[in-house]
Amino acid sequence: MLAWGAGVTALVVLGIGGVGAWIYQDLNDNISSADVDDKLGGDRPENLSPGSKNIMLVGSDSRDGANAKYGKDLTTMQSDTLMVLHIPADRKWAAVVSFPRDSYVDIPACQMGGGKTSSPHKGKINEAFAIGGISGEVAEAAACSIKTVEAHTGLRIDHFMSIDFSGFKGMVDALDGIEVCPEQPIKSDKAKLNMKAGCQTVDGETALGYVRVRYGVGDNSDIGRIGRQQEFMDALAGKAQKKLTSPDALYGFMQAATKSLTADPDLAGIKQLYGLADELKGIPSDRLSFLTVPNYPREADVPTDKANVVWQYPQATDLFTALARDKETTKAELKADVEDLLYASQVKVQVLNGTGIGGRAAAVADKLRLAGYTVAGTGNAPASVSKTTVTAPPGLERQAAAIASRLPGVKATTDPAAAAGVVTLTVGPELKTGDVA
Repeated sequence: MLAWGAGVTALVVLGIGGVGAWIYQDLNDNISSADVDDKLGGDRPENLSPGSKNIMLVGSDSRDGANAKYGKDLTTMQSDTLMVLHIPADRKWAAVVSFPRDSYVDIPACQMGGGKTSSPHKGKINEAFAIGGISGEVAEAAACSIKTVEAHTGLRIDHFMSIDFSGFKGMVDALDGIEVCPEQPIKSDKAKLNMKAGCQTVDGETALGYVRVRYGVGDNSDIGRIGRQQEFMDALAGKAQKKLTSPDALYGFMQAATKSLTADPDLAGIKQLYGLADELKGIPSDRLSFLTVPNYPREADVPTDKANVVWQYPQATDLFTALARDKETTKAELKADVEDLLYASQVKVQVLNGTGIGGRAAAVADKLRLAGYTVAGTGNAPASVSKTTVTAPPGLERQAAAIASRLPGVKATTDPAAAAGVVTLTVGPELKTGDVA
């Protein structure tokens, strides 16, 4: 994203005069626009910090056109990389949050084109882009990803940008390659990659394999891949800022990028992108944080599931709440916060119905079980309550915070008189089953 900022800024500076105007229009016409507003519905989060922006960034591994050689096994679009760029109202810092593609989440009903709508279900977060994009329309694909991200983060997504494989390669080649420093050799037929260990400058083809490779390097996880992607983005941005003072390099870079870019109408143009770059250019590099949603293997909660990860609570909620309120969070702070890992299956909760409406405790308990929590039992509260509460005896504060973070607007409290050994969730009339994250 910062490479985009450097490129667009340089384009405007260099694009003066008749030739510059022609180049400007040429590049502007390359950019595709996809309007998602009418596909998102009305039940969306509010922007709690007016003036801030959240931009969803999607690296699409569609196998159409120039991307066909990267695999024939996929018949729909896929979000190979999914991030949200948060730009605060004061424009003094920024954060890029990566979402592991194996995140096991609720995917809402989405438009699929042709008048069809998908059914809500659980799956990997990158499946949302594929479901919406089943008809080949980027607007539906992006809309489904936006709905999924908004539902799980509470962040309102203001814009989106999607770029495919071929565009990524062209951007790297226009910069004469990017230096990477793998600590061990990497060989992967699937990623078309054969690299030695140590620092080396890679071209676009090799760079693509490097940021996509998962198996045969490190712990074979998507989390390791995210780390390489974030490091590569940082290196790409730094090289772009130095290299794009050359008109030839700039034009090649922007040609590759714009031909593979699709964005919402408010960003789908050189003028709009320059406006965004102008907002970003004053942010110091040491105040740009690359973050990953705190997570752990779902296998810890469901031993048979070796393919997915789940988000760590309350740390994930704390991260999204901080961004929604424009509170800066650094990588060091997030790492310190997530070091003391608590699995959902380690949290024992009893669910009591305080609404007087039959079945409410059982329905909420079912949602918590699906999320991996250990439900000790359900029942009726001694008396009706006006609002949902989460209480726990001393010593179970972390467990109580984990449960409360899954419920909108609920804070956990400690009570020496609370039932021993469990967190007690008393369901109030305002809590809907669908509100349980």
